[in-house]
Amino acid sequence: MKSSLKNMVMVLFLITLIYSAAIGGIYELTKDPIDAAKQAKTTAAISEVLPSFDRVENPEVRDVDGDKMKIYKAVTGNEITGYAIETFSKKGFGGTIRIMVGFKPDGTICGTSVISHSETPGLGDKIDKSKSDFSRQFEGKNPATFRLGVKKDGAGDVDAITASTISSRAFTDAVKRAYEEMKSYIK
Repeated sequence: MKSSLKNMVMVLFLITLIYSAAIGGIYELTKDPIDAAKQAKTTAAISEVLPSFDRVENPEVRDVDGDKMKIYKAVTGNEITGYAIETFSKKGFGGTIRIMVGFKPDGTICGTSVISHSETPGLGDKIDKSKSDFSRQFEGKNPATFRLGVKKDGAGDVDAITASTISSRAFTDAVKRAYEEMKSYIK
């Protein structure tokens, strides 16, 4: 084959076509397993933050501050056993953090579970239960009486993680946001 502009463009086009098809094929092969893994993580987070339940109803998705929040209602028989709120805060040191917060019907926090974050390892990542007990201080508290703000700021009852106040504020912000959305949802 003679080297000419036409031949080079044709070869480049064929290479691009082949690689594009390969990438598209890989995407199609991995899309469903990735979605299933995300759903499994969400289901596990809901189970972790709520008391036992029979079923979880399809979530209500809300647009909040340019992002999405999901509200899951857990039911046993005909009785609501709690609400799991997939919430976020854009105020993290490493960017957006996403957590699941479980509430009893009266607003008391059952538990929290970190879904994703990019906080500093060894410092901000202590928002995760597997790294420290920071998030356990929210359990059993009702935000109607427990002020969701960091003590250090004089704005609340939350003990911040040492050397990681920004991450503590972001986590608290996400919990507060979840509580406000839950109150709105119940009305």
